[in-house]
Amino acid sequence: MEITFLGTSAAVHSYTRNHPAIIIKEFGEVMLFDCGEGTQRQIIFAKVSPMRISKIFLSHYHGDHILGLPGLLQSMNFRGRESKLTIYGPKGLDKIKEAIFKLGFCKFEFPLEFVEITSGTIIETEEYIVKAQKVNHNVINLAYSVEELKKPRFLKEKAIELGVPIGPAFKKLHNGEEIELGGKIIKPKQVLGPTRKGFKITYTGDTAPCEEIIEFAKDSDILIHEATYIEEDKDKAKEHFHSTSSDAARIAKLSNSKKLILTHISTRYKKTDELLKEAKDIFENTQLANDLMKIEL
Repeated sequence: MEITFLGTSAAVHSYTRNHPAIIIKEFGEVMLFDCGEGTQRQIIFAKVSPMRISKIFLSHYHGDHILGLPGLLQSMNFRGRESKLTIYGPKGLDKIKEAIFKLGFCKFEFPLEFVEITSGTIIETEEYIVKAQKVNHNVINLAYSVEELKKPRFLKEKAIELGVPIGPAFKKLHNGEEIELGGKIIKPKQVLGPTRKGFKITYTGDTAPCEEIIEFAKDSDILIHEATYIEEDKDKAKEHFHSTSSDAARIAKLSNSKKLILTHISTRYKKTDELLKEAKDIFENTQLANDLMKIEL
């Protein structure tokens, strides 16, 4: 898995930070989380083909998280995209769709689907599951998690012991299918090891600290949490339904996350040392995101 931070600023751009957007590449797919202004240019710098993006997940509809979407879609169309693109977002997505279709002189020639979602499982395949959870912001905001569905190890020696011939029968059993062998039924559990936990990535979007995100982020390998303010400005964070870096660290600790990455950094902080220090004092395994930073799992 590869995570690329295309934009790590809060409401305003800076020389070094673009508006929020994150790319996750895994399972043969490219998924985009949020799409702030300038995202398609950041995609170029990140050397990611926008034509490979299969799904876009919007946390909420504040401008810094969505204003890059119309331009990105129109560029995809201009470049001759043919494959389907699905856009997920909370209640109100129909109005965003309507605005995009009315903006400029653009007719989309590729399949474009808008799916309005609420909390819960929104995608489940054989390889992964994507969930959403409403959190605490001044408009509806959904946090997202991506979890790998890892198959148990196939116990080849055990299968051979049971007389299973090497070949297609191995694959069927590994995929959870029973097989018949000499009048006997061989069940997958007879030749599979214990359940294995895959990786879990959680992205908060914008949120004030809340119990919902602690539970939702439980046991994340990586928690990507907004950290708009330092602790000295916690009153501003509370007023605007945002988090301090200390808040994010406490949530990482309470959720038993393995690693915390801070993003959505206010441009009021020319130096980010204090943001990082405050978080690390509570949760040591913390990193502060910068634009175009890549992380591999």
